[in-house]
Amino acid sequence: MLTRGKSYEEVYSAFRWSVPKRFNMGVACCDRHLARYGGKPALLFLTEDGRLERYSFADIHRLSNRLANALVAHGAKRRDRVGILLPQSPAAAIGHIAAYKAGLIAVPLFTLFGEDALAYRLGDASAGTVITDDANLAKIMAIRDRLPALRLVIVARDAAPKSPLPAGAIDLARALDSSSERFSPIDTDADDPALIIYTSGTTGPPKGALHAHRTLLGHLTGVEFYHEFLPQPDDVFWTPADWAWIGGLLDVLLPAWFHAVPVVACRMRKFDPEFAYRLIADYQVRNLFLPPTALKLMRQVREPRARWSYQIRSIFSGGESMGEELLAWGREALGVTVNEGYGQTECNLVLGNCSAVMPVRAGSMGRPVPGHIVEIVDERGNPVPSGTPGIVGVRRPDPVMLLEYWGNPRATAEKFAGDWLLTGDVAVKDDEGYFWFRGRADDIITSAGYRIGPSEIEDCLLRHPAVAMAAAIGVPDPLRTEIVKAFIVPAPGHAPSAALAREIQDFVKTRLAAHEYPRLVEFVESLPLTATGKIMRRELRAKEIAEQAAPREPTAGSP
Repeated sequence: MLTRGKSYEEVYSAFRWSVPKRFNMGVACCDRHLARYGGKPALLFLTEDGRLERYSFADIHRLSNRLANALVAHGAKRRDRVGILLPQSPAAAIGHIAAYKAGLIAVPLFTLFGEDALAYRLGDASAGTVITDDANLAKIMAIRDRLPALRLVIVARDAAPKSPLPAGAIDLARALDSSSERFSPIDTDADDPALIIYTSGTTGPPKGALHAHRTLLGHLTGVEFYHEFLPQPDDVFWTPADWAWIGGLLDVLLPAWFHAVPVVACRMRKFDPEFAYRLIADYQVRNLFLPPTALKLMRQVREPRARWSYQIRSIFSGGESMGEELLAWGREALGVTVNEGYGQTECNLVLGNCSAVMPVRAGSMGRPVPGHIVEIVDERGNPVPSGTPGIVGVRRPDPVMLLEYWGNPRATAEKFAGDWLLTGDVAVKDDEGYFWFRGRADDIITSAGYRIGPSEIEDCLLRHPAVAMAAAIGVPDPLRTEIVKAFIVPAPGHAPSAALAREIQDFVKTRLAAHEYPRLVEFVESLPLTATGKIMRRELRAKEIAEQAAPREPTAGSP
């Protein structure tokens, strides 16, 4: 656990990992709190009809024990995979804790996945059980014939279900009621597998990152660092990020519960910034994980402090770089310096900022989080000098690092160069040890001999008052190889026009460099985003390729 009152250098150099031989995430996040914090709120769940359900750590202990017994009674054996297809909810939370305590491997799944996406992941993991709800049951039943390993579907039912359960599915509430509250957790090794989180598939089919129970311990230093020495009195956590992703599950829910900090949860079908402010105020949320997209939307709400009373202590953001303007707005409107952090599904929370111990450089990825050795390396794993672009590499062994890609030894081997895990993200490190993101290896724009990362351009575009959101990609050009194209969502009150496009182009040209300004500008109503708020530039590139390949109608005067 990190401690206050020291400089970054002192905090980093003093830290030592303490990973016990035997460790179980379910026990660490629930059972060990019973004596001291059993009656303390663990989960505050806001239902869709506006009711608040409260669950103490004792409640989570009792319910997860019942579910663990139900899973074992229906044939689940140690290291079997359990798909959890649920939104933020009590059922999702106890599903994870029960799986870990029973020595099973949880496979979190996003509720907006379609049938093919679910079939691929559940099939790849050979999941024997799926825990879901009425809203998602039809998708599971539609693909059940494609999942030979699937034996059991457990359903968290609506208050008034519209139809009976199909064959092979059981009611979660009834399963809990008929199961014992007594359960002896499996004595797992810290290196035993605990969950599979699938990557977004930016470079091919999604890969299942298999993580051990120790990954929770590996995440703790990052969470404590970004939130300026968690826990503090009266801390309460919330994030709109779904618990199906590593950002919601291992950046918020499980670390908060490890520290006996309450978590607010709700089913947020679409991010509503005014609802977010109201929730933060009503439930006295003090600690937040908010992707940059959420912060940008909250920035558009007028006079939040005059409309809601809130006292935020810490905000962590990650996924896309923040610029100076958004950072300054956070200090003014939210009362804190937003600490940016960096990681990926395979190796999370390894770089970041902590304003309590170091200056926050706008747009920087920060410095290595205590406990992690991070450098800029080449493709062979050789560290490169400061100021030289290269790949962000993380040295093993590291408790936060994946065990392997599930069933994919070739991809696992390709992820490493010697002892360095290669993230695939291009960055540079300055002389003060700060890392600066330049883009994914496949997002780099090559124009007239220059290598251009999109983040800097997007940051500049967002400083223009007419720009609400922006994305930059490279499009083919016969002279320069590629030129920069910007997709822009106009801010309220600004109408797209050729004049506005030229104004924005000049704005970038004068603030960055002539070779970086967007020679093409397209105004759009929205940008394609991942569930965690990352811009999917690959979809914009695919759209450009499709449009260039499409046959065009002949115009007057054409041969």
